[in-house]
Amino acid sequence: MTLESIQKNYKNFVTHLECGLDGDTYEAGVVHGLSKAGRPLLVKYDLEAVKNSVSKADLLSRPVDMWRFRELLPVTKTENIVSLGETVTPLLNCPNLESEIGSAKGSILIKDEGRLPTGSFKARGIGMAVSMAKELGIKRIAMPTNGNAGAALSAYGTRAGIESYIFCPDDTPEINIRETTTQGGRVFRVNGLINDCGKIVGDNKEKMNWFDLSTLKEPYRIEGKKTMGLELAEQLGWQVPDAIFYPTGGGTGLIGMWKAFDELEKIGFIGSKRPKMIAVQAEGCAPIVKAYEDGVEHAPLWQNAHTMAAGIRVPIAVGDFLILRAVRESGGFAITVSDDAIEDARTLAGTSEGILLCPEGAATLAAYKKSLAEGRIGKNEQVVLFNCGNGVKYPMLDTSEYLDKDQPLNID
Repeated sequence: MTLESIQKNYKNFVTHLECGLDGDTYEAGVVHGLSKAGRPLLVKYDLEAVKNSVSKADLLSRPVDMWRFRELLPVTKTENIVSLGETVTPLLNCPNLESEIGSAKGSILIKDEGRLPTGSFKARGIGMAVSMAKELGIKRIAMPTNGNAGAALSAYGTRAGIESYIFCPDDTPEINIRETTTQGGRVFRVNGLINDCGKIVGDNKEKMNWFDLSTLKEPYRIEGKKTMGLELAEQLGWQVPDAIFYPTGGGTGLIGMWKAFDELEKIGFIGSKRPKMIAVQAEGCAPIVKAYEDGVEHAPLWQNAHTMAAGIRVPIAVGDFLILRAVRESGGFAITVSDDAIEDARTLAGTSEGILLCPEGAATLAAYKKSLAEGRIGKNEQVVLFNCGNGVKYPMLDTSEYLDKDQPLNID
């Protein structure tokens, strides 16, 4: 069945948008950034109508992609979908890792988001946001990025015929910068961090007449990232795991999955069980962890942010309170890991399972090991670790050896 054939019997179920902080409502179908309170807007659906309109069996006849969940997505017309082939990503079991770490059989699953277009889970959120931008008539978009989001915006913007302006810290991985420019985006390296790049975008909105697609400063990236939770529940037979370890910078995916599980329960697809949502950050940039440990709802700017895992080097997040609410309501926690632990975990996943994690994905494995050692997670609990990007994009250790072709092979 094609998207076009789904569209014939498809009805959009969006009712309105709602401020995530104070609950104020906003009209659907018009351009919005942040709420009047300066906080993220959340898309709301008529879930009772969705419940009466789609069944689990209906999904079986649909394409195996993120657009299969159309009733819980905001795009109203199929022709506005901007797609580069957003496949359902695999959920990999890890028997060798379980043996190595001492976990129970079947306890570790890795959801490998590196299989998506542009090589990261940013394709979900950006693909949805650009599709909605097309639907709403937006012609120029700008955003700050630590790498992968910029690559996704460049690709999807070009696909949609929308101009993209991308601002990144000057130490952003070179491969991210090159792929972004190659796919048509206009890229600027900035002598600062992602929040400095975001200030440039925000300060120049009126002058440049661009739409600010910064993390959580528009409503639809959450809806794209939400599909990770929808997908995960379906892959587990409409169950949820005991815990999700999520690499947390801006936190869009963590917020989106928490929203997905609530919507799935309300349409009768899952029960009331929720996974512990565990926000993973690097020791050198851990505003959410500090706020969690301090018992507060908002995380102040983290000074002198640094980590090898560029994707989670986000010193301040506009959706901090939504991340922290999900973590606390789920009985989860926020945890830091060192850069050395990230590198060790990356090597461990590669040498034990043949899975090449990106640094941010490796941070979730490091956090899982640390949580086991501290007794915060049990060895029998089923956990899902999110590998958010293709590991080939990042520098790797060289442990190769030299061989002289003119000398006999010495196996020793």
